[in-house]
Amino acid sequence: MASQTQGIQQLLAAEKRAAEKVQEARKRKQRRLKQAKEEAQDEIEKYRAERERQFKEFEAKHMGSKEGVAAKIDEDTRLKIEEMRKTLSTNRPKLIEELLNMVYDIQPQLHRNYDLQIHGLASESH
Repeated sequence: MASQTQGIQQLLAAEKRAAEKVQEARKRKQRRLKQAKEEAQDEIEKYRAERERQFKEFEAKHMGSKEGVAAKIDEDTRLKIEEMRKTLSTNRPKLIEELLNMVYDIQPQLHRNYDLQIHGLASESH
């Protein structure tokens, strides 16, 4: 009977060791999964940073920086305003003369609708 009890004790001890090994294996698996997740997250961040860098490089190469675009717009606007001022200063005397001639050279005449109205009324009264 003692050998039977001893066999049961050995079985229980072996079962306990097996349960501990299973528990250790589960913990190792959890640690490894956590580590794999962290590594994957790091890889994703590196990939995202690389793609962002490539995009900014592409953007700068093809469109220029935002400051560069704004500076170009400002310069184009300044040049157009300067061109308008030159045109205005060159053509101002001629324009003023033409406006004054239009104001001074008035040739009064009846509006064409007025003439049609009179003829229309005249033909109705006959």
